[in-house]
Amino acid sequence: MSAPIRSAPASIAPAIAAGLLSAFVGFASSFAVILQGLIAVGASQAQAASGLMALSIAMGLCAIILSLKTKMPISIAWSTPGGALLAASAGHEIAGGFAGAVGAFLICGALLTLAGLWKPLGRAVAAIPPALANAMLAGILLGLCLAPVKAVAALPVAGLSIVIVWALVAKFKRLYAMPAAVLVTLGFIIAGGEINAASLGSLWPQPVLVMPAFSASALLGIALPLFIVTMASQNIPGIAVLQANAYHPDPAPLFRATGLFSLLGAPFGGHAVNLAAITAAICAGPEAHPDPDKRWIAAVVAGIGYIVFGLLAGAATAVFSAAPPVLIQAVAGLALLGAFANSLVTALSDPQSREAAAITFIVAASGLTLFGIGGAFWGLIAGGAILALTRWQRGT
Repeated sequence: MSAPIRSAPASIAPAIAAGLLSAFVGFASSFAVILQGLIAVGASQAQAASGLMALSIAMGLCAIILSLKTKMPISIAWSTPGGALLAASAGHEIAGGFAGAVGAFLICGALLTLAGLWKPLGRAVAAIPPALANAMLAGILLGLCLAPVKAVAALPVAGLSIVIVWALVAKFKRLYAMPAAVLVTLGFIIAGGEINAASLGSLWPQPVLVMPAFSASALLGIALPLFIVTMASQNIPGIAVLQANAYHPDPAPLFRATGLFSLLGAPFGGHAVNLAAITAAICAGPEAHPDPDKRWIAAVVAGIGYIVFGLLAGAATAVFSAAPPVLIQAVAGLALLGAFANSLVTALSDPQSREAAAITFIVAASGLTLFGIGGAFWGLIAGGAILALTRWQRGT
């Protein structure tokens, strides 16, 4: 009787370790992007902490429910490209302020849910030429990816230290590069003496309910691009990671679930949750467990970890809000370098669509705002028009 009881925990130890690693990496590597994005669209410190908490709890619960139901390692994450999209909105006034952004989050959640209910919508997103979708994403990410260089110019010691530690750790284990950069940044924040009781306030996150406002400009400038980058850069690659590890879930219920949890988190400041891609590989790969039928445990443990991190969102937001903004932007930019490089390479790889992709990238990165609508939307429109004209001239 005693032997099986002793051996059971050991048998799932790799899955537990993989789940804890997935939660830590997923949170530490990109929460600065999310904070930067929420603040850029008008969130106060309390609202940003609430949004971070809502996202963490939503993706934790969603991962637990889906993994238990399917007995597959369904990993959930917040939309990091979506956070970068919000950060790119800095300096552009959004109709209704943060309430207008929350309205856009709700619309995005509804679209994600609809993509799981109505297959033509999912197919329409999948039909967007990959070159244009990736070029739009690269344009969105460019501004933040320049931030580490700006940080080195503005704060040479801190900026260089963060970049050097990130580069050295990445050379040996890329998975730990961003957590290491976050720890170095935290050290400079503490050493700078910017943290005090007044700035920290209450470390326990308080949910802040925001009544949404709706506008056409927020729909086209935030909601629609957020939906597209979340589907094209997170949900579809997330399915691909699962399939690469011999899991073949029906995508529709997964899209519906992430859409519903996005809707639940939106009133509290969360922009979107989706299928994970990078952390999905941690939970779905053989390192999580030699038995594929037990890897779902890793995703459940990761979900629990995200919920715990969500309860620490107030502390994380307070500490990083006390830092010079350029340092937080630098950490966010380092977190997005890989995604930027992959997107740009994919966007420009096909000679036949290269010109259209380049135009999409340039317009999306330009900071252009017309009729209150940001450059991401206009980049997709401009690139689509050039691609359609090119195909028409070639008779294809």
